[in-house]
Amino acid sequence: MAIQKTIDPVIRLSQSIVGQRESDALIKVILDDGYLGMGEQVNNFEREIACYLGVPKEWVICVNSGTAALHLAVQAVTKADDEVLVQSLTFVSSFQAISAARAKPVPCEVHPETITINLRDAENRITKKTRAIMPVHYASNPDNLDKVYEFARKYKLRVIEDAAHAFGCTFKKKKIGSFGDIICFSFDGIKNITSGEGGAVVTKNEETAQRIRDSRLLGIEKDTEKRFIGERSWDFNVVEQGYRYHMSNLFAAVGRVQLSRLNNEFAPKRIELAKLYRKQLENVVGLQFLNTNLGPVVPHIQPVRVLEGKRNNLRLTLESQGIQTGIHYKPNHLLTFYNTGGMQLPVSERLYEELLSLPLHPGLSSIDVKKVCQVVIKFMKSS
Repeated sequence: MAIQKTIDPVIRLSQSIVGQRESDALIKVILDDGYLGMGEQVNNFEREIACYLGVPKEWVICVNSGTAALHLAVQAVTKADDEVLVQSLTFVSSFQAISAARAKPVPCEVHPETITINLRDAENRITKKTRAIMPVHYASNPDNLDKVYEFARKYKLRVIEDAAHAFGCTFKKKKIGSFGDIICFSFDGIKNITSGEGGAVVTKNEETAQRIRDSRLLGIEKDTEKRFIGERSWDFNVVEQGYRYHMSNLFAAVGRVQLSRLNNEFAPKRIELAKLYRKQLENVVGLQFLNTNLGPVVPHIQPVRVLEGKRNNLRLTLESQGIQTGIHYKPNHLLTFYNTGGMQLPVSERLYEELLSLPLHPGLSSIDVKKVCQVVIKFMKSS
């Protein structure tokens, strides 16, 4: 089906929502604070995240990306050649974080209704080397999180939540990050809040937290305390591999403003737009939404399943009308680097052919969403 693209995109799939307040925060760091590295702004951002989640400040460790958060979390609880159970249908960063820590990601199936890890399939993949499970809150949805923790207790596994999509979400009236083992957030440019780039690890395990805190600063022991008071460690020790993964004051300054905008601005708008999509498209034959409890879930992306092999042509049609779309994600077991032994995961592979992400970000209007839906409805009826 040949469809000519007629105009440049006018409805973006995702977008950073930043403005004067973020600009002013950056200017303050540059002109007034005078130090751009990790210091007071990062310390304050960690404190404010902890306050938002309702946890002690010591639980929160800010880093320079969500992938760095996952990498340090995996390294803190595994050794070389240990195995980590993780759904294949996730962004490659989940897998890269595991392999970067010299552990092995073990691809697992998902439940098609929620795209959360299928624990029955994961159970069949446990070996004597399995040390952790990484549930991915796909499209912000922590659907089976209580079952994941029951599973982990049964098999004595650590839990590393890939909550890159899920900052601001709740599960059974508790904020994601306020409970659990190790929770990793992303604050990149298009997430529920952004710090430009950035991420955070949250854990109540004191030993794990200290290892991650040191590892983000090249493994230098207790260097965080020095940085937060404007000093450096000169006579120090290093006991394991570390990285330059710390967050800068510039990132933190943006993140602090964004955090202040989440509850009253970003979260309500994302929920409102996602509900509008469901209302507009709920009776369209050939489309399926994931089972998501909007409200507790603050959606980062808006995926739909397009059935009967129509996904690619619908995508072309939307793009021809200036509407960007995405495909979240290519299963990692199909990537050369992670394809061991020709593994097949039929549910994940089918979903990869069906999933289409529609535009969702707080910069959209209800008129934008209705336009997207009109194009979708017209295509699905005519096809």
